[in-house]
This record gives sequence, C-alpha cells and structure tokens, in this order.
Amino acid sequence: MTKPSPAARRSGLKAQERRTGFLLLLPALVAFAAVILVPFLQSLRLSLYKYTIEMESPAFVGLANFHKLLADPGMATVWLNTLVFVVLTTGLTFILGLGWALMMNQSFTGRGFVRAASLLPWVLPTTVTAFLAAWIFNGQYGVLNAVLLQSGVISEPITWLAEEKGAMAAVILTKAWLSVPLFMAFFLAGLQGVSQDQIDAARVDGCENLGVLAYVVLPHMAPTMIIVTILGAMGNLQAFDVIYALTQGGPIKATTMLSVEVYKQAFQNWDMGTACAVGVVWFVTIAIPTVFYLRILFKRET
Repeated sequence: MTKPSPAARRSGLKAQERRTGFLLLLPALVAFAAVILVPFLQSLRLSLYKYTIEMESPAFVGLANFHKLLADPGMATVWLNTLVFVVLTTGLTFILGLGWALMMNQSFTGRGFVRAASLLPWVLPTTVTAFLAAWIFNGQYGVLNAVLLQSGVISEPITWLAEEKGAMAAVILTKAWLSVPLFMAFFLAGLQGVSQDQIDAARVDGCENLGVLAYVVLPHMAPTMIIVTILGAMGNLQAFDVIYALTQGGPIKATTMLSVEVYKQAFQNWDMGTACAVGVVWFVTIAIPTVFYLRILFKRET
C-alpha cells in the first residue's frame, strides 16, 4: 500500500480543517438564520403585500407600498430626520469621546475611578436615561431651564420637547451622552498603542501638544477612528428606545426616525405591509455604512 504524498496529506488536512470549521460555525449560522435571516425575508415578502388589522389575509400589491412611501412627503421628512440625527449624533459623540479619551490617557490621581465612572451612562438602561433626560429638558421644572434662568441666559422657560428644533437637540444630546463612553473606550484602547518614542521624538523636533496630536497621535489612530465612526453611525441608525421614550417621535414628526416610523406603522396604524416597506428602506440605509465597514475590515485583514 503506497503512502499518500505530502501534497495529498496537506490537502486532506485542509479539507478536514474546513469541515471542522464549518461544524463549529454551524450553530451560529442556524441561530442567525432563525433570528435574523428568516424574519428579514418574511418582512421583505410582506412589504409586497397590503396587510392591515382588519384583513383576514395579506393581499399582493407588488411595489405599491414603496410607491406610497415615495409619494408621501412625510416619509422624506422621516428620512431627513434620520440623516440629521445620525450625522450630528455621530459627530458630537466622536468629538466628545476623543476629547475624553485624551484626558483619560493622562496620568492623574484617581484616574482608574474616573475611567470606571465614565462608563456609567453606557451601563445604565437606555429607558432610565431617556426619562432622566425628559426631566432635564422639561419646559416647566427642568434642570436645564433652571440653570439657564439662574445664569441669565434666558428670560423665560423654553419648552424644549414641544419645539421641533429643541426636541431634535434633546434626542441628539441624550444619545450622544449614552454613546460617549463606548467611543471613549475604543479611542483609549487606540491611544495605548501610540509609541512613546515617536511622541518623544516629535517633542525633540519642536512639536507642542497640538503638533504631537496632529502629526503622531491622530495618524496612528486613523484606522480606529474610521471603524468606530462607522460603527457609531450604524448604531445611531438603529436607535429607537431613547427617541421613543423621550419624544415618541414628536412634535409633529420632528424626531420621527425610520426606526420610530416602523413602530408607528406596525403598532399604531396596524399596517404591517407599509411597516415592512419602511423596514426595507431602513435596512438599505443601514447597509450603506455597513458596506464601508466591511471593506475597511477586509482590507486590514488582507
């Protein structure tokens, strides 16, 4: 009996490794199919049907639900609200998270305690934070109005959550406050990889703090910042609980995002077909930053 050649043995070993890897991955694939893939495909199918609470069974209408969304001016407002919310929240969170990470990277007494306390907004339940924010932004007895009145910035209380711009500002600030600890943790981890020798060399060459930040720290952290920003944008596109608990999408759709619109269509209007169509639009919107994230991720691995 002839022994297999080394090339044949390597080929057989690789095939066995692939089978083992697939078996290890199989439970996750089954869970993904059951929890995400099958419901998504069902929603995609239902978006082509008219299905309301008074109907016994769905009626196929093709792309009529999508045509209705395109013809509805309110849907354009919802999509624009989502875009404004994602861009401003992600940008504000990025700035605050990076600034806080730079502070937490310095040596000072009690740094460990401050770092741990910085994670508190991320640990707290989102609904609790939303109710706390509703108290802060309340037009009658809110803390924000009290501070502004005492400091003389305003002469009369502002009904933040009853005004369109005030409500949008409230949800943006609240979501940013919730997300800053996560951004800070990623940025702080990235700062640990910055070479102290490069920083010392830059200072020897005459760079001050801003120069070190611009020419050493930020270029080194650029990949981390890009990935964190994309992940943050994806998370903000999926935001629902803090928005609904704080404003319920009001006033007059001023803070209604795609996530809130899906909920309203499904559980207030009981129009499951339209809700699924909005969900498809929502999915496509989320897929855009996801594609960029995966491209960057795969480039780093190759």
